[in-house]
Formats: sequence, structure tokens, C-alpha cells
Amino acid sequence: MPPTLASLVQHSALKLTVRAGADRLDTPVRWAHASELADPVPYMDGGELLLVTATNLDAENAESMRRYVRRLAGAGVAGVGFAVGVNYEDIPAALVDAAEEEGLPLLEVPRRTPFLAISKAVSAAIAADQYRAVTAGFEAQRELTKAALAGDGPADLLARLAAHIDGWAALYDTSGAVLAAAPDWAARRAARLTPDVERLRDRPAPASVVVGDSEDRVELQSLGTGRRARGALAVGTGAALGTAERYAVHSAVALLTLTTARSRSLQGAEQRLGAAVLRMLLAGQPDHARAVAGDLYGGLLDAPFRLLIAEAAAPAGFDLLTETMEAAAARSGEALLMVPEGERVLVLAADGGAAVAACAAYAEAQDDRAPREGGTEDSDVVVGLSAPCGPIAVSAAYKQAEQALSVARRRGRALVEHEELAAGSVLPLLADDAVRAFADGMLRALYEHDAKGRGDLVASLRAWLSRHGQWDAAAADLGVHRHTLRYRMRRVEEILGRSLDDPDVRMELWLALKATEAAAPAEA
Repeated sequence: MPPTLASLVQHSALKLTVRAGADRLDTPVRWAHASELADPVPYMDGGELLLVTATNLDAENAESMRRYVRRLAGAGVAGVGFAVGVNYEDIPAALVDAAEEEGLPLLEVPRRTPFLAISKAVSAAIAADQYRAVTAGFEAQRELTKAALAGDGPADLLARLAAHIDGWAALYDTSGAVLAAAPDWAARRAARLTPDVERLRDRPAPASVVVGDSEDRVELQSLGTGRRARGALAVGTGAALGTAERYAVHSAVALLTLTTARSRSLQGAEQRLGAAVLRMLLAGQPDHARAVAGDLYGGLLDAPFRLLIAEAAAPAGFDLLTETMEAAAARSGEALLMVPEGERVLVLAADGGAAVAACAAYAEAQDDRAPREGGTEDSDVVVGLSAPCGPIAVSAAYKQAEQALSVARRRGRALVEHEELAAGSVLPLLADDAVRAFADGMLRALYEHDAKGRGDLVASLRAWLSRHGQWDAAAADLGVHRHTLRYRMRRVEEILGRSLDDPDVRMELWLALKATEAAAPAEA
């Protein structure tokens, strides 16, 4: 604790006497300063013990003393030390009354006590307090370092930090979720700060912010040194942090940042191993992939998993998606194989697991968000998700994810699952520009023929195909004789130069007709 007026009064060598403001002697003293100016306030910072002999003061004038004391109190002066036996044998009653009225501590300094002795006492007490703070800070640093090196996770480090600051501490991951808290009751309090952590995450690291009120002051510190924060530390106390507490918090931030950086390096090694496992799976070598996967990814390969391929408009999109999935997998204890591939990222994740659910939730939130004017946001991603599979079917799952990604990109969706394509209709896919161009080219000669009033070949072809080549049924739909329909189909073959007996030709013509119909509403 810094020196207070009470500690100076109790200093046996100073012989100070309290003449006013006895109920405020617990006020900290930041410095002792002698000044004979009639108005020393412009030179005060607050917290000083002002030492005076009243050389330039009208100390017996009540109104003058009220103005003088009011100015000192307003400037945050801790108290006034008045030297008796110099200009006044006793402290004038006007000054005592003004100090009592304003509640400003007034100390009588005997003639045998020089101001220098008071200044030395204050300076020595401040130095001792700073030494205690530094010593306590180094002790906290040693304890926190031991906890970090123990390798038992952040729980012990947070517990020791909470004890040093006489409060609570919590660690957050990149998504704002609470990873650990100490004491245990602090987890619920820390969870309410997730929105503040998310806002802090968007600022370049290192960054900090103070939230809460005077009874529960919470300081949030980002972790990491790169473009994006890798987590956050929250410390809650009943008052502003002192010097020793500040040392402890800074040590915790540094240790957690180093731990995070070490974790990122470890993740890099795991990522390289994951890339090797994925290459083997894609090459149809599941046994070799299992041998390489070991304990790290072996559990993932033992159960059904999904393969997803993600593309993003900018690296920020990958960062947010991958961090969200990694955090979800870590909380649930799932293995997650994640491999960058150029401008994309490939992921193997447990089917029905937390990582896949987090990816779906992220994509849904992106779809719900109103798009920015002028294009996509940097955080936008497009994801294709395969059906559940095992190690022997990864190559097929890769193709499924590619197909789903292509459809998601075409439909403007953040995520498409392959099951949607298999369970749905192929007709929505005909809206593709390349398919429409093919349809226009294939049917153009028939449309040009009909436009010249030479017959209704397009409608006849559609009716005939819809009736699977049944002449009577198709002719009835058109309201013509079957011989007329036969003539028209021969004209279709002549104009197109293709035989309607070929099932591939019939299929292509039918799809071309459906593609033309799908385009008609948009063109209308």
C-alpha cells in the first residue's frame, strides 16, 4: 500500500498533529510538495501533501482561507501540512475552520520537523511500496510460469492469477466461448461477457478494454501478436488493479500468448500430418492412412465422417470459419483434420459432431446476414459438404463435396450438402448458363422453323417426349391425328439431323426443353 496521512501521523520522528479532517487520514499520499504560492493549484497533480508556512497567505482571513482550501480540495490535494513557529505560532483559526468545513485534512508540523524530513519519509514509503509491488509481481510471475510449464492446461494458471489479484479470471477461445475460469463460480459471470470478447477479437492484438462497474470491474486482454487475436483473458476485481496485480496480469497475458503460439506451431505440425493422411485416403490407401494417423486422427477414421471443401472471398473468411470449427471440436473433444489447399481448405470432421454443426450454424448466419452493397464480405465462405463416409470412400466424398460446392456457388448459398442434391431434383441445376446455352443451340432450328409458321414442332416434340413416344396419347394431347404427329417428328429428325430412336438424343432434347422452360419466367 502507498503511504497515507495516517502512516505519516504515526511516524514517530515527524511529530505531526491532526488539526482537521481526522476522518480522512486513510487518503493515499502520492508526494509531499512545499509551496508558498497563494494559488498552487496549477502546479498540483492531485494526491499531494501540501507543505506551507503561510508566507504569502492571509491565513487569518476567513473568506480568503475558505477560497484557498476549496481550491485545494477541488484539485485533489491529499492534505495540508502547516509549519508552526515560522510565520505563525499556531495554525490560524480561519484555516482550521475552513479545513474542517471542507473536510480537508490539516496537519500541524512542529518547528523542529523540517519539510525535507516529511518529503524523505513520503519518498521512502513510496519506494518501499514499489519494491513490495515488484517483489510480489516477480513472485506471481514465478508461480504463473510454473503453472504454465506444468502442462496441465490453463486452469491452474488462472487459479493462481485469481488469488494474486484477489478476484477472478477466465480464458476465452477465438469464438468468445469460455475455456476455463477460476474460481469455478466465475464461469457464469465470464460467459455474459462473450459479446465484449467478440468485439475485442475484431481489433488488432494486443488490445484491452475495461467493462463492468465499480463493484465488478472487469478488464479484457486479447491474446496473440498477429493480425487476429487468438483468445482473450478476463480478470475481475472490485477495484482498479494495483502495481503488483498489474504485474501478475501482464505475466499471465504473456504466458498465455506464448502457450497459444506454441499451440499454433503444434497445430502446424498436426496439419502437415493431416495432409499426408488425406493424400493417402484420396489415393485409395486407407490402411496406410490409418497407420500414419495414429492416435491423433485414428479415432476420426474409426467412425463415419464428412468431407467439406470451403472457399472464401478473403483469408478472414477462412480464419473465422476454421477457428469456429476448431473451437467447437476442442470443446467436444473431437478430432478435426484440416488441410489448406491453395485458395480452399479441406476438412474431415465427425459426422453429426460439433464441428460440422458449428460450420452449418456459421453458414446459416452468413445466409441470414444482409449482403453488403457491391459484393460479398471478406468473411463470406462457400462450403460443399459430402455425405457421411468411411476411409475407403474418401475419393467419392471429395467428388461429392466438389459437386455440392459448385451448386452452393451457383445458388448463392453459403453451404450445400450433397444429400440435398441426391434427394432433390436435377431440374434446378438446369438454370446454369452453360446448360441454357446448350439448350438454345440444340433447339434453335426448331424454334426458327415454328416462327415461320410452318408447324408447331417444339410443342409436338414436348408432347411426344412427355408421353414416352406413345403416338396416340401424344396426338390426343395436341388435338391432331397421329399421322400428323408422325410427320412432325420426322421433320424434327430432318431439321436436327439426329434420330429420335436414340435414347441419349431423347434425354438431351427433354433436358433442353426443361432448361428452356426454367429460363422462361426469368426472361419474362
